[in-house]
Amino acid sequence: MFPAQMTSLHLVSRQMKRQFTHTDTPEAFNLAGTLFVGMKMASVLLMKRALLLKDLPTCPFPQKIILWGRTEKCLKETAEEITLSGTECHYFLCDVANREEVYKQAKVVREKVGDVSVLVNNAAVVHGKSLMDSDDDALLKSQHINTMGQFWTTKAFLPRMLELQHGHVVCINSILSQSPIPGAIDYCTSKASSLAFMESLTLGLLDCPGVGCTTVLPFHTNTEMFQGMRVRFPQLFPPLRPEVVAERTVDAVRADKAFLYLPWTMHALIFLKSFMPQVALEEIHKFSGSYTCMNTFKGRT
Repeated sequence: MFPAQMTSLHLVSRQMKRQFTHTDTPEAFNLAGTLFVGMKMASVLLMKRALLLKDLPTCPFPQKIILWGRTEKCLKETAEEITLSGTECHYFLCDVANREEVYKQAKVVREKVGDVSVLVNNAAVVHGKSLMDSDDDALLKSQHINTMGQFWTTKAFLPRMLELQHGHVVCINSILSQSPIPGAIDYCTSKASSLAFMESLTLGLLDCPGVGCTTVLPFHTNTEMFQGMRVRFPQLFPPLRPEVVAERTVDAVRADKAFLYLPWTMHALIFLKSFMPQVALEEIHKFSGSYTCMNTFKGRT
């Protein structure tokens, strides 16, 4: 599992904005996830902070960021960077795959920092192997972190959001949840389960005022996680820059958007898959290079 991901200070949905007043107490943010997208998301947040105040001068926003992860060195360095920007930041060692640890650390967060307004689930691992080449423990690790971790973190923080009628659950998913590729069977399976989790949760919260969900489904993002992955036409399908994913995520949450596909052309992929025969889809995979894109995979797990 990767270290920590940061969220933005203004990850606030339109519903939540309407509820803010001068007397609101700033809430804390919590998320579990990767360092790579997270650092960019924090930067985007800090850059847009002035814009939010300009657009909503009477709207206070959360002043705290909480980082979760398993590598203290990375957590500490990232927290120091955020603190230098003028934002209060706390970090806690936590493995989101460990249910008891998540519940224990969630209690510590509430006692030491306060209630969590926005939860960003972005923890993920990928091993980049076929089913028969995968170690059983590695397969279980992917499911526990990429899927079950969301169950535990959401169960830990959602009840208080519902009680306060104030909160947002964000999931950084992947387009591979709907268009799997060979060589990443553990990742694709876990992301498909994660998407089903978020779809069900989103529908379940429709009648819960002030609490919403956003699921982000990006194409290949240019991070160390999928290093070495190659498609046939990189000019047509370039990897997404982490800062772009972070900025669009911030915008989607502010707009209270339930699902975000990046780039927009991923909508066409899902549409084609809905009616094209399997044999045609297989030819598209081979022609685009997605059939063999993981053959050069050198990413980190």
